Amino acid sequence: MVLNSDGKKKPFRKQKSPASRGAEAVEKPGLQARAAAAKILSAVVDRKLPLDGALDHEHGNPAYKVLAEDDRALVRAILNSALRHLPRIEAAVSSLLDSPLPEGARALQHVISVAAAQILYLDVPDHAAVDIAVEQANRDPRNRRFAKLVNAVLRRLSREKVEILEQVASVAVMPEWFVRRLEAVYGRDAAHAISNAQLEPASIDLTVKSDAASWAERLNGFVLPTGGVRLAAFEGGIPSLQGFEDGDWWVQDAAASIPAQLFGDLTGKRVADLCAAPGGKTAQLIVAGGAVTAIEQSENRIRRLRSNLDRLGLEAETVAADLTKYQPDELFDAILLDAPCSSTGTTRRHPDVLWTKGPEEIEKLAGVQERLLRHALTLVKTGGVIVFSNCSLDPAEGEAVVARILADTHGFERVPIEPRRWPGLERAITPDGEFRTTPDMLVAPTGFASGLDGFYAAMLRRVA
Repeated sequence: MVLNSDGKKKPFRKQKSPASRGAEAVEKPGLQARAAAAKILSAVVDRKLPLDGALDHEHGNPAYKVLAEDDRALVRAILNSALRHLPRIEAAVSSLLDSPLPEGARALQHVISVAAAQILYLDVPDHAAVDIAVEQANRDPRNRRFAKLVNAVLRRLSREKVEILEQVASVAVMPEWFVRRLEAVYGRDAAHAISNAQLEPASIDLTVKSDAASWAERLNGFVLPTGGVRLAAFEGGIPSLQGFEDGDWWVQDAAASIPAQLFGDLTGKRVADLCAAPGGKTAQLIVAGGAVTAIEQSENRIRRLRSNLDRLGLEAETVAADLTKYQPDELFDAILLDAPCSSTGTTRRHPDVLWTKGPEEIEKLAGVQERLLRHALTLVKTGGVIVFSNCSLDPAEGEAVVARILADTHGFERVPIEPRRWPGLERAITPDGEFRTTPDMLVAPTGFASGLDGFYAAMLRRVA
């Protein structure tokens, strides 16, 4: 029997086991979401796993899949903010520590980064971010001894965030290895402008089948220098917009729409799209009049491409084949090779890219692109043209590939792109007549997101 201090009988309460206490703690509002965010941040930064895969509703990270949709939305917001600002977050936290966290405390570092992202960049109550981070530290035997440190650092970050944000404003938001590569190519000022452009919200751009001005008016957008339409922010999903069900347009970043436009009128010409899925560029080539053969290595990607073309009411021959071995019955008049790349020009939409890739990946992909382009040259007839493009910011995957091929391949010449044909994007045309967009280009009117993806495109003609 158990007695109170006054001698009365005290009701017996069964003590909870550590496991049951843990289960109860998991139910604390917001804890599961923050724990999932920390796990996924670790997977991206430490194990180089792509964010899209972790956030897949069917095959993603188990800690994410069990969440309700509201909590999933919070996880996505936290991760996008954390990855976009990670160097500044780490600099801010480091400024508040007397000594760096131990090497073995990576899990704790991610817990702190998740909380700091909320405090510095999201509209989340600071006390909630702090309290849950402390709870996470307490529940992890490896990090329990740091719980008081977590509490002190994050509370100070909350109190001094205005001053701390000013202190770290000059820190580039891209990883140091990539900033160095950008500086070597573009110069320091341009490199930091490109880096800061990553913080701009990604725009929603549409490629329309016809009459861009009319669609801009109907959808409250404006006509881009590329001939597409950029939308202002809006409530609801893309499928709810006028014209979606009728297939009058498709979502495609302004820069991604450029390579297919370089061909001009394709009426009566046989055209190959060698890396075709998901089909935006294929659709452009069809609308331009081409008889298009869309080629992909994966049957799954072919199915996705067909589905997108079906919505748009467009038709193309589709072929699943190894691109390096593909041989058509007849050579093509025009070929688009939008090659696999490091995707470093797309960080506004995919802020994980620079944390999952490295210099070795860029060199490896440049080799893949060169093999694909050399084979593509054998598929075009004399007088035909090839557009080679990708969404990398690194010349190793663009200019250097084309330069090597032109230097040692007989019978091909570069077709210079004329700046006068691209009013508003003249600075994107290089002295060699190639396209090189960077995310800091294209200033939009008030009320619209500025910028566009980083893209490279060059046109080659077979002359013999």
